[in-house]
Amino acid sequence: MTERPAPAEIRSRAAALRAQIEQANYRYYVLDDPGITDFDYDRLMRELEALEAEYPELATSDSPTRKVGARASGGFAEVRHAIPMLSLGNAFEQEGESERERFREVAEFERRIEQTLDRREPIFSVEPKLDGLAISLRYEHGLFVQGATRGDGETGEDVTANLRTVRAIPLKLRGKGWPEVLEVRGEVVMLRKDFEAFNEYARKHDEKPLANPRNGAAGSLRQLDPAITAKRRLSFFAYAVGVVEGGDLPPTHSATLRQLREWGFPVSPEVDTARGFDGLMAYFRRIGARRDALPYDIDGVVYKLDDYAGQREMGFVSRAPRWALAHKFPAQEQTTRLLDIEVQIGRTGAATPRARMEPVQVGGVTVTYATLHNADQIARLDVRIGDTVIVRRAGDVIPEVVRVIEDQRPAGTVPWVMPTHCPVCGSSLVRDEGAAAWRCSGGLICAAQRKEALIHFASRRAMDIEGLGERFAEALVELDIVRTPADLYVLGVDDLVEMKRRIDERDGTTPETVKAGKVATKWAENLVAGIEASKQTTLARFLFALGIMHIGESTAKTLASWLGRLDFVRSMPAPVLRVLPDVGAEVATSIAEFFAQEGNQRVVDALLAAGIVLQDETAPSPLLRDRLNLGVLLDMANISKLGPKSSKLLARHFPTLAQLQAGGAAHWSTAGLPQAAVAGLEACLADPQALAGLREAEAAMQRLFEAIPATAVADRLPLAGQTVVLTGTLDSLSRDEAGERLEALGAKVSGSVSKKTSFVVAGEAAGSKLDKAKELGVAIWDEAQLLALLHEHEAA
Repeated sequence: MTERPAPAEIRSRAAALRAQIEQANYRYYVLDDPGITDFDYDRLMRELEALEAEYPELATSDSPTRKVGARASGGFAEVRHAIPMLSLGNAFEQEGESERERFREVAEFERRIEQTLDRREPIFSVEPKLDGLAISLRYEHGLFVQGATRGDGETGEDVTANLRTVRAIPLKLRGKGWPEVLEVRGEVVMLRKDFEAFNEYARKHDEKPLANPRNGAAGSLRQLDPAITAKRRLSFFAYAVGVVEGGDLPPTHSATLRQLREWGFPVSPEVDTARGFDGLMAYFRRIGARRDALPYDIDGVVYKLDDYAGQREMGFVSRAPRWALAHKFPAQEQTTRLLDIEVQIGRTGAATPRARMEPVQVGGVTVTYATLHNADQIARLDVRIGDTVIVRRAGDVIPEVVRVIEDQRPAGTVPWVMPTHCPVCGSSLVRDEGAAAWRCSGGLICAAQRKEALIHFASRRAMDIEGLGERFAEALVELDIVRTPADLYVLGVDDLVEMKRRIDERDGTTPETVKAGKVATKWAENLVAGIEASKQTTLARFLFALGIMHIGESTAKTLASWLGRLDFVRSMPAPVLRVLPDVGAEVATSIAEFFAQEGNQRVVDALLAAGIVLQDETAPSPLLRDRLNLGVLLDMANISKLGPKSSKLLARHFPTLAQLQAGGAAHWSTAGLPQAAVAGLEACLADPQALAGLREAEAAMQRLFEAIPATAVADRLPLAGQTVVLTGTLDSLSRDEAGERLEALGAKVSGSVSKKTSFVVAGEAAGSKLDKAKELGVAIWDEAQLLALLHEHEAA
């Protein structure tokens, strides 16, 4: 990284970029009036990052690029609040006819202030009670220096690094006139749209969705890695101040909020003022009516005496201010009867149970279905068909069952269990070890998964079918033209033209030329040609295209290079698959379960029958002889008291399962096997299911060995065991091509640099990976060295 000083024009450009980005943050989060698109915002940020990387002196602590800080090494440090962050008293609706009777706690709160201050109908600052995580932000000389959670009110946690990732929080105050020290208090929330976007992404990528926006905000801020927090878009709204030194604030709370807004802090647009009890109740009704339309979750409103002099005179009681009150909305929960538990299959195969109930009004909406999240949640709640349950609209959006009223349970109910098969296609429902979610294993035949399966199958890194984008893939499925990827290979031009006519008619997008009788077919001819061209492919691409759970490009390449042929991949039991590099138990089980489904096998057969040719099929790797033997298979079987050392010992004396069985306990002991392991092995071989599994694995191992040519020598490839990282732009070949050629020589191509990296190939505009390599002392190659290596070994 160069140390030369930045020229004047570069300094000026960096300053302009920072100003543009800060203005964009202000308009988006404070004014709710975005001035630029997300694309332009990212473009400005990338340009500033590049300048700061080239000229480190420009990377000031208040730069917008410093939004992601260092990873915490352990838990969070404690922060003691100079002024406690006290809780508020709560008011709820009660029995009564008049408004003053039903909201007598609010009426008493207002009356007490009237009497104490001798004021008629005092003025209050009123605001929604945001449902997020309370935090404190400390600024010194206009710069953000520390952020902490509320904690117990006296002591919170230092989450400064994570708060820096929240774009709504200014790192540097705007304008002028701010105190030397200013502590701003407010709420970090996850907006409903950001909550839904995160969960949609999580569902697509088989990650755990967030339960509700509040948990999303709280959980995100307490991540030890700020980079994780940065991926979850959070928002912030200021609602109070704490410590103020070396400066003055306005005399009222409402004016202070306006001042905070001018300094760059977002303040809820619903903040207002109200006079007396009638004004408070009018605001409560107004916000309650708009509650479902607000961009964030709220659980009530907050009333604060507006002038600070009056607040000081009212004082505190029981650690709560006497001048403020939280007026809570009624809990949006209702009781109903659960009629059935149904399992829905998502588009990625996730199996989610939901409750079907007697219709009930919850929060003004008729609810018939509610989520039960997963089988573990059902077990925790002990929900049974026929139960009377409490249902809540979580976050006012997603209905969920939260509790069973057990004393109303009918006689004869039984605990619910997850079905064994998919309700859509009949394939097995499977669950990864340690995971909460179940999924359908019928990826290629399950109607619920067709769209995603087809889009993935045709994608560039899979079968690379040019011209088959998401819109056409979705239309082919929705119109029931394509049920499995194999159906693509029987499509003709007329089929595609008819498909487009139907979707244009459905969407109201029929071109005028078509209405006039002129139908373009060139696009359809190109797509048919693209489908035809995709028939010539590689084994790794084909395996990746099948969309097997947990099988990415790297694992697909491992399967192809070690097993050589599709018929071996699709017939290998999990214990044999586990011996391959980087294939653990979960991945091996996923592969074996996929091919165990008859429907998936039928689709694979249909694809091959349609003319798909795997151009690079070969014999299994000779290196398998070093990795596979009976001892390895015994170790994989998890036999009680039989560890790797004992398994290896047995294989040395009894090379086959038949010889092992013939030997018996006496010979095993003579060979040196401990008595506890002898007992475990006897129990395993006496178990028909366990014995059948071992026999299947041994037979598969023998098939592989028989397919390896007798003359094959397990020579190590020149780069076997080495890990290579590519960064920057190469002139003579793409990074994908370079990676494939390195992998053909035995290297593992990784996306990140570590101490285990053998060397880094750095092209033009190499970024942080190059810096990391220098920091760790990893060898750095240029493009010329890479080409020389490739030419040397590929020629050989």
